[in-house]
Amino acid sequence: MQSEGDKEESRNHGPQPLDALIESFEYVNGDLVEASTEQLTHKQVQKARKGRRVTSNIQKKILNALRTLRKDHEDEKYQVTDLFNYRP
Repeated sequence: MQSEGDKEESRNHGPQPLDALIESFEYVNGDLVEASTEQLTHKQVQKARKGRRVTSNIQKKILNALRTLRKDHEDEKYQVTDLFNYRP
């Protein structure tokens, strides 16, 4: 049986590649929320950037929002694995 500390640690994956990517493009969480055509919240984006475990559905929403923001850069083909170093 896992202790509470082990469960907490398994949900924290540290800063994600998503965080560095957003910073390099000088975006903020609100940019992804506004670009999203799905229900994506600031809280979900923040959790994802900090490495708190999010569902694959939220990961896909974030990916779609980033693709929308970067649609003018056709040479950029991002995948979920480019944004997150874990899979739910």
